[in-house]
Amino acid sequence: MERTILLVDDEANILSALTRLLRPKGYRILRAGSGREGLDILAQNEVGVIVSDQRMPEMTGVEFLHRVKDLYPDTVRIVLSGYTELNSITDAINRGAIYKFLTKPWEDDLLRANIEEAFERYEMKRENDRLKRELEKRVEEKTQELTRSLKVLQVSQEVLEALPVAVVGIDNEGVIAIANSMAHFLLDCSGGRPLLGEPAQGLIPNELLACLENSAFALPNGENVQCWHTTMGRLSFSQGQVLVFAPLQKIEPGKHDA
Repeated sequence: MERTILLVDDEANILSALTRLLRPKGYRILRAGSGREGLDILAQNEVGVIVSDQRMPEMTGVEFLHRVKDLYPDTVRIVLSGYTELNSITDAINRGAIYKFLTKPWEDDLLRANIEEAFERYEMKRENDRLKRELEKRVEEKTQELTRSLKVLQVSQEVLEALPVAVVGIDNEGVIAIANSMAHFLLDCSGGRPLLGEPAQGLIPNELLACLENSAFALPNGENVQCWHTTMGRLSFSQGQVLVFAPLQKIEPGKHDA
């Protein structure tokens, strides 16, 4: 990324001297003879660092940089001036309008080092902002994905509860992970011990756990059921099993809700 610096001073010889000093660093150097001209340049260019004189006609450096802070808060703003303006400059520093105060006449190496540091600060801020936007985008996408998954889960649960058959899902550790209301009804758990999160062994008859595809047998309560069994893993990472069983005779209306 090209580094662009704006030099603002009403003395042309100062601008020329700063340009000669900074040109070997490869910066893109923009120059303005006043704060107003500096604002016009900023409106048309992306600038990382500003070095401004304090004593200028119409608008002082501090006034100029206060306006820059409001309009372009990411810029790193440096005042280059004499000690006589130190009080007003210190106030501007404390209010965040100025990053650093450097004195005239300047030391070349010190000025170059401070401008290099200012660009690093600017680029770090831009990178942090980019990472923040990227993180916010990922969080938003993940939130949307979770919302969609929740809606799918809610629909799937409603479909599961509406089925006229009992469905029991057992994970690879033998714990019941899914059980619809028909399963609770047929296993006589409607008003007693819940199935979810409980070991299948003991709550589900061994004959049902060991049932073969399309086999029939009687539950302990005397209900004759047809049983289907399938092992998970063909379409998902699950290693559990699913039991589906349904009464051989139609349940009387209202019996399921009792």
